[in-house]
Amino acid sequence: MSQSEDNLLKKIIGHAKEYGFIYPSSEIYDGLSATYDYGPNGVELKNHLKRYWWEAMVQANQNIVGLDAAIFMHPTIWKASGHIDAFNDPLIDNKDSKKRYRADVLIEDYLTKIENKIAKEESKAAKRFGEDFDLDQFRSTNPRVLAYKEKINAITQRLKEALEQSALKDLKSLIEELGIADPVSGSKNWTDVRQFNLMFSTELGSLSGASNKIYLRPETAQGIFVNFLNVQKSGRMRIPFGIAQIGKAFRNEIIARQFIFRMREFEQMEMQYFVKPGEELDWYQHWKEKRMKWHQTLGLGQDNYRFHDHLNLAHYANAACDIEYQFPMGFKELEGIHSRTDFDLKAHEQHSGKKLQFFDPIENKSYVPFVIETSIGLDRLFLALLSNCYTEETLADGSQRTVVKLPAPLAPIKAAILPLVNKDGLSEKAQELFEQLKFHLLCQYDSKDAIGRRYRRQDAIGTPYCVTVDHQTLEDNTVTIRDRDSMEQERVSVTSLTSVLQEKCSMVQLLKQL
Repeated sequence: MSQSEDNLLKKIIGHAKEYGFIYPSSEIYDGLSATYDYGPNGVELKNHLKRYWWEAMVQANQNIVGLDAAIFMHPTIWKASGHIDAFNDPLIDNKDSKKRYRADVLIEDYLTKIENKIAKEESKAAKRFGEDFDLDQFRSTNPRVLAYKEKINAITQRLKEALEQSALKDLKSLIEELGIADPVSGSKNWTDVRQFNLMFSTELGSLSGASNKIYLRPETAQGIFVNFLNVQKSGRMRIPFGIAQIGKAFRNEIIARQFIFRMREFEQMEMQYFVKPGEELDWYQHWKEKRMKWHQTLGLGQDNYRFHDHLNLAHYANAACDIEYQFPMGFKELEGIHSRTDFDLKAHEQHSGKKLQFFDPIENKSYVPFVIETSIGLDRLFLALLSNCYTEETLADGSQRTVVKLPAPLAPIKAAILPLVNKDGLSEKAQELFEQLKFHLLCQYDSKDAIGRRYRRQDAIGTPYCVTVDHQTLEDNTVTIRDRDSMEQERVSVTSLTSVLQEKCSMVQLLKQL
């Protein structure tokens, strides 16, 4: 991560705490590593993100329904899913700094540095040639760019083979050959690479005829798979259909870092889509396109997204990719889309002794459906939104403001009700308006300090509209609505204020783009 990227992340972390988005967890006891609490504004933004995903996924699709499965599940589920035997990360320690890293991530970060060098070459050439610059031709002919690409391909192939074969010695050799240093100390004194299981275990009072060791779920997907028949039969669902779920998951990440990007307790928004065998790759492509379109409705910039095909397919997949987003620390995974084949349902059939099949009345036969998974990290989505919308501006008069330009339907507070001054009956009228609006939108009443300072406070938490009650309000029953981004003001009637704000802040504004 460059110094400017690191500074941006630090600014976002500081802003998130100061303005009630995210706090370090257990802070009065010096905190707990890689755990965070969502403050008053953070929990509102988080809930709006969940609602938008849910309405786009469940409400807008007749054949997708919801589920909320338990966090604690029978331990055999995790044996069947492969998590007990195969849910591992390849870890490596630096002997000098005593810091621990994922070996594959160290190599991927090295590849990112090469990609940044290519981008730098392209940027320099674009400036040199101006409007005559042909990017595709430059990429295919420039010797330096071609050499960088060749190096990326060679490293990528070696990394893929090492991961597929669990060749831990090859991972270490690649790190040493590339001269990868500890990001903290600069040391290249590495231990051997070893595997580490990521599941948290705990104990449950007693389980009949079994060990009392159980696990905190490392993903929400298995709760969907073991409920496949329950949902299919009770909902009278026909293939293809989907089951959506939002919930907490837990992974004992040794290298939990980069704020809320990688945590030990996090929230997932997943949808498992059950399809006829043989049609899974068509549906895989369908959901790739559909999920990318959903992300782009957030207005965070098309160039900030890209697809990244998995180098090392999981044991259950026949196709997999990530939607990556350009965070302050570079392009990182935001959402995973996987063709999971029939692995999960067949594994649970085998371990439970129960049939998990769909009877197709048209073909008059039963089969185990294949599954397409879309899985997005809610906390990562929160960070993507906050880091993109956080803006520092110099205004025309030379003054500065920090503004969080969240889409209005997602903003924590939709409108601030502000009396111009605290006299002449303006505060009473503003309170009256607040009482009128509070049943329709989450609003905030603020009468402290000069009006300009109040505007800045609302800008900093992303409030899209400020409603100012002034002396003219008492004369003609109109108020001004100030737009956060343009800072322009329009005068509207108090009688139409609720409907105007509801339309501007409606989730429909996002949904209709899908």
